[in-house]
Amino acid sequence: MVTRYIVSTDELVFSAIRAQGSGGQNVNKVSSAIHLRFSIPDSTLPDEIKQRLLALRDQRITDEGVVVIKAQSSRSQEKNKLEAVGRLQELVDSVSQPAKPRRPTRPTLGSKRKRREGKSARSEVKKLRGRVLP
Repeated sequence: MVTRYIVSTDELVFSAIRAQGSGGQNVNKVSSAIHLRFSIPDSTLPDEIKQRLLALRDQRITDEGVVVIKAQSSRSQEKNKLEAVGRLQELVDSVSQPAKPRRPTRPTLGSKRKRREGKSARSEVKKLRGRVLP
């Protein structure tokens, strides 16, 4: 059974900013884009989830452990908030299950044979590139 950790909305910090891109006067006047900030170390998530989140190589996570998500696809501020929270929840869900340890395997005989055939075929191609003797 998969345990889902729900991010508390009390731990989220929203700030409305102006969206980028085209959109006419609406873009210049209305701050409909949302910056969501979520501090991983200060959150109420379990320690193992915090460690996995901080170990992620994700550009949205700062060096201080703050997740910054920008949502601007909708013209509605409320829809952008929901989208940002959804993306944060997806990020937390992605680390809620520990990664399975990789069991090393040995290459099969068929894959070894195929590799050798590919190498010999490449060798023949390179031999044909040499100087042509009269």
